[in-house]
Amino acid sequence: MATTVVHHERSGKCEPETEAGPLLRLLLRRRGLVLLASLLLMILAGVAGRDAGDKLTSGAYLDPSAESQRAAALLTQEFPGGPPNLILIAEAGKGTVESPATLASGRELTAQLAETPGVGAVHSYWATPDPSLRADDGRSALIALQLTGGEHAAQETAARIIDDLGEDSGTLRVSATGPAAVGLAVDEQAESDLVSAEMVTLPITLLVLLLVFGSAIAAGLPLLVGAGAVVGTLAVLGLLAEATTMSTYALNLTTALGFGLAVDYSLFLVTRFREERRAGRTVEDAVVITVRTAGRTVVFSALTVALSLSALLLFPMPFLRSLGYAGIAITALAALTAVVLIPAMLALVGHRLDRVDLFAPIRRRFTRRRARVGEDRLTWHRIAALVMRRPVLILVSVSAVLILLVLPFAGVRFGLLDHRTLPADHPVAKTAERLARDYPSANEDPITVVVPGREATPVGEDELDQYAARLSTLPGVATVETVTGRYVDGQTTATTGQQADRLNASYTSAAGTWVAVTPSAADPADARSVVRDIRDQPAPGPVLVGGSAATLVDATDTIADRLPWALGVIALSTFVLLFLFTGSLLIPLKAIVTNLLSLSATFGALVYVFQEGNLRWLVGDFTPTGTLETTLPVLVFCIAFGLSMDYEVFLLSRITEAHRNGATTTEAVAQGLQRTGGLITAAAAILVTVFLALAASNLTALKVIGVGLTLAVVLDATIVRGLLVPAIMRLAGEANWWAPAPLRRLHNRLGLTD
Repeated sequence: MATTVVHHERSGKCEPETEAGPLLRLLLRRRGLVLLASLLLMILAGVAGRDAGDKLTSGAYLDPSAESQRAAALLTQEFPGGPPNLILIAEAGKGTVESPATLASGRELTAQLAETPGVGAVHSYWATPDPSLRADDGRSALIALQLTGGEHAAQETAARIIDDLGEDSGTLRVSATGPAAVGLAVDEQAESDLVSAEMVTLPITLLVLLLVFGSAIAAGLPLLVGAGAVVGTLAVLGLLAEATTMSTYALNLTTALGFGLAVDYSLFLVTRFREERRAGRTVEDAVVITVRTAGRTVVFSALTVALSLSALLLFPMPFLRSLGYAGIAITALAALTAVVLIPAMLALVGHRLDRVDLFAPIRRRFTRRRARVGEDRLTWHRIAALVMRRPVLILVSVSAVLILLVLPFAGVRFGLLDHRTLPADHPVAKTAERLARDYPSANEDPITVVVPGREATPVGEDELDQYAARLSTLPGVATVETVTGRYVDGQTTATTGQQADRLNASYTSAAGTWVAVTPSAADPADARSVVRDIRDQPAPGPVLVGGSAATLVDATDTIADRLPWALGVIALSTFVLLFLFTGSLLIPLKAIVTNLLSLSATFGALVYVFQEGNLRWLVGDFTPTGTLETTLPVLVFCIAFGLSMDYEVFLLSRITEAHRNGATTTEAVAQGLQRTGGLITAAAAILVTVFLALAASNLTALKVIGVGLTLAVVLDATIVRGLLVPAIMRLAGEANWWAPAPLRRLHNRLGLTD
C-alpha cells in the first residue's frame, strides 16, 4: 500500500496526505453497506464452518512417503500378524481369565471383533492362549487388533469398537489403548480444550481491552473483528480439510492465532485513529490517515507473519503443512477483516468512540500524572531515555540473559508423541501404563523390516535365514524373529511345530514376509543407531525398515534436510519485506539476528520445562518424556518468528515515520519506543491471554505450543523490543538507514516511503 506524503514548509515535516483514494472513499461513503455485508459473510462463514472440527484428524506428524511409513502401511494392509494399532485389556469380573464365564465372554468378544468392519486381524488370548497375552495374576488378558485403512479410518473403527463395548458387563471389563485409541482421545481432548479456552479467553481479552481503551465502544471494535476472524477461521479450515489432510491442532492453534492477530491489528488501527483525533483532525481525515499509515503497517505485518508460516509448507509432514496452509489463510483473513471493518466502524461511530468509559472514576483518580505526559507514555519515555544513555550496557546485559536461557537447548533430545501427551488420569493413558506394567512382552518395540514379495522378487528361505542371522549380530540387537525362526547372536533357536505355525501365520502373506528386530536397549538413541545399521546391511531385495525407531530416524532426518531451506525462506522474505518497509539493509539484518536470539532462548526454556520436567507447578501438570516431539519446535519457531516480526514492524513504523519527519536516529528511536511501547504491551497481553489458554490445555503437545509462544511473545515485547532493538539502533546511528544508491532509488521508485 503506497503512502502519499505532503511536505509542510513551516514545520519542515512530511505528513500523510488526508485525501482519500477511490477505494477508501467508497468504503467511507458506504460504511453501512460494508458492515452489513461483513455481518452477512460472518453468518455464512459460521454456517459453513460449523462442522469443521469433524473433518480434522489427529496425528499426521510424519512424512507418508518416508521409508518407515511405507513399511507401516504395507504391514497394516498386507500382514495380519503385523503390529496392532488397537489393544484391549479385558479384565475378568470374577475369578481368572480361564474361568468358564470369562472364557465364554472372551471368545464371544473375540468373534464379535473379528467380524467388525475395518478390523483386519484379531489376536486374542481366548483364541490363541499365548502366555504373553495373559497377565501374571491371571486376572486380565489382551485382545490386539490390527485395524485397516489409514490413520483416520483406523480411528473411526476404534471409535465404533470402544462405543460398542459400552458399560461393564460384569463378566469382562474392557479398556482400550494403542495408536488408534490415543489418536481418538487426542481429538476429543483437543475439542474439549478449545471450548474451555474460548470460555476463558473472551472475557479476559475484553477486560484487557477495556483497561487499554477505557471506552466500551473502543474496546468492542477489536473484539468484534476478532470474533469475525474466528468465524472465518472455521470456514477456512472446513474448506482446506476438503482438499488436504488437516490436523486436529489446526482448530485450536489457528483460532487462537486468528483471534489474537485480528485484535492486535484492530488495536493498532484504533490507537492511531484516536491519536489523530486528539491532534484535532476530523473523523474522516483521521480514518484516512489511519488507513494510510497504520493500515500499511498492518499489511506489512501480515505479510511477515504469512511468509514465516509459509516455511511450514516445505516440510512433507501433513501436520506442519496443514498448519502452514491454515496459518497463512488465517493471517490474511485477520488483516483483511481489520483493514476493512475497523475503518468502516470508526467512520460510523466517529466522535462517539470514547463514550461509555467504564473506568472513568478510577482513571481520573490514578492517571492524572500519566495524562499530562500522554497516557501511558511516561514509563516508556523513561525506558527510552535509559536505553539512549546506556546502549552498550543494555545490549550486553540483555544478550547475556538470552544466551543463558539458550543453554538448555544444547541437550535437546527429540522423540515422538505417544499416550503421554494425554492427561495421566485419562482412561487411554492409564490403560497404556497398565499395559507397560502387566504385559512386558507386549511392550516390545521391534524394528520391522519388510522383505519383498516372493512372487514378484523371490526370496528363498536360505537367503532369509542368512539375512536374519546377520541382523542378529549387529550391535544393540537382542533378538531377530521371522518365519524361519528366532535368532540370537547369529544362531537360530530350535522351534516346535506349534511355534513354526505361529511364525508362519505372523510373518508371511501374499506380499512377502517381514522381520522383527528387537533392540537390546530401550534408549531411543541406541535404537536409532540399530536402524541405520540395518539400512546399511545388504538385503535380499529392496527392504523397507519401519517401527518407531525408524520413524524417529526418518522424522529427524527429514526436518534436518528441510530446515535450512525453511530458515532461508524466512530470512530472505523477512529481509526483503523489511527493506521495502524501511529502505534500509541494516535494520532487516538486525531484526533477523535479534529474533533468532530470542527464539533460541525460548527453545532453551522448552527443553528445561518439558524435556527435563521442571516447573510443572507453573505450567500445569504433564508427563515428562525426556524428549521434545520433533515437529513442535519447528512449528513454534515459524509462528513465533512471524509474531516477533509483527511487533518489529509496529515499532519500526513509528521510528521510520519520525526519522523521515526530520528527527535524528536517537530521537526517532526514542519517539518510536515511546509511541508504541504501550501499544505493543497491550497487543502482547492479548496474545499472551490467547496462548495461555493453549498452555492450559490437558494435551502436552498443545501445552508446549502455548508455553513456547507465550514465552516468545513476552520476551519479544519486553526485553527485545523495549531494550535490545533500541540499543542496537542507538549504537548504529545513521548507519541504520544505509542502502546502496541503486536499492535506494528502487525503493523510492516503488513509492514505499512514508
